[in-house]
Amino acid sequence: MDPFLGFLGPIGWQELLIILALVLIIFGPRKLPEIAEAFGKSINKFKAATRDASDEVKKELKDARRGVEQDDDPKRPRDS
Repeated sequence: MDPFLGFLGPIGWQELLIILALVLIIFGPRKLPEIAEAFGKSINKFKAATRDASDEVKKELKDARRGVEQDDDPKRPRDS
């Protein structure tokens, strides 16, 4: 199941056809490409932000693990 549409439950081709027809009636054929482009850009920005946040968390975890390993190093002189 697609996680993005998971909250809608199972959606069939009939429902998609009705939604697309309503969008076409409301916005008209000239406005649809602009709407689709804006939606695509929004999705790409969201994916990039999610990827950046994930990379930042991974970097912080890596740094934290490296700090713990250095604290356990017996060869390292203590500050006390």
